[in-house]
Amino acid sequence: MTLLLVSLGIVLLAAIYYFATAAKKPSLIYQATPFNDAIVKATKALNHRYFATPWLFNTHLQLIVLGFIKGFAKPLEYDRHDVLTMTDGGQVSVDWLGLDLPENTPTMLVLHTISGNPQSMRGFVRYVRENLGWRVALCVRRGHGELSLKTANFNTMGNTDDFAAQIEHIQACFPQSDLYATGISAGSGVLAHYLGKVGNNTPIKAAVAYCPAYDMRNAFTRAVPFYSKMMAKKLHKLFITPNKAVLQHLDSYDALTNTQDLHEFHQHLYEVAGNESTEDYMLKSNPSEVFDSIKVPTLILNSKDDPVCHIDNVYEHQHRIEAMDNVILVLTDRGSHCAYFEGMTAKPWANRLITEYFTSVYELQTEMQNQDDYAIAVT
Repeated sequence: MTLLLVSLGIVLLAAIYYFATAAKKPSLIYQATPFNDAIVKATKALNHRYFATPWLFNTHLQLIVLGFIKGFAKPLEYDRHDVLTMTDGGQVSVDWLGLDLPENTPTMLVLHTISGNPQSMRGFVRYVRENLGWRVALCVRRGHGELSLKTANFNTMGNTDDFAAQIEHIQACFPQSDLYATGISAGSGVLAHYLGKVGNNTPIKAAVAYCPAYDMRNAFTRAVPFYSKMMAKKLHKLFITPNKAVLQHLDSYDALTNTQDLHEFHQHLYEVAGNESTEDYMLKSNPSEVFDSIKVPTLILNSKDDPVCHIDNVYEHQHRIEAMDNVILVLTDRGSHCAYFEGMTAKPWANRLITEYFTSVYELQTEMQNQDDYAIAVT
């Protein structure tokens, strides 16, 4: 009897701890405009508790399982691989899924992670195609996946001009398709920088920034050292060491090869990214420089237990978000870095949130457009 009572007590305490720390409704920060209110109301995941998977809601365990899933998931065969050559000879690509859909089906542009490639992104791409029903265009950056580095120009945060060229190509392929975009981790950097530079002058109708780091000047100094060092080693292995012949003539190459963590790496990446100094690199790549000028509806998702993009990055810029009438910031207590597993079967909660958000935005924008068209027709 005593053992039974002790066991029940442990289970009860565990349940209390879980509901107090890992099964909470997301915190939302946004201006209560009619548009934002309508989107929040229509997006179910924003109105209910996020039940982080009970058996792996630990920050580090979520990342371990995420890596396992990425490594062993069924490979994805894309419909087409379009390689685009930039004016300096560098190459990017657009990898498609859903080319058989009607011409006017919306297209989701996906901007991948810091070391991402078409296969590492297959889980999210497949989810969008199957659950949202839209065409997907994965925008692959220089040196990623099957793309070799043709010129001494590589940027972990991406190149805004390259992304603009990818958008132009996507529009040329499907001129009747509405465009939406999701940037994941580092991919949110180039997305935000692009949107901030162009303002309203973009075909992208709404965006999601999934686990962004905000200000590159200091964001990586807050990353957990283990992950910062591990990711820096991965960047060396994937992009710097294999491209020695292309990069070694640069004065900063030796300093870059000796960097030990993400912050050091980005302090010395400037010349490889085609800039004259670290300051020049920050001005041309740091999304924080132009963040306030983003005009399209944007949802930002961050977790308070993210070991890579620390929550202090969010708090540092929260006042800027509060001043923007087109941004909805979603904060969760759990989720780690781009993991966000939910339920006993560890389904992707963030993927569900993103598809629900875009569905809500698309339906509301379509309704607004129809009303505008009707008003024009009767005048």
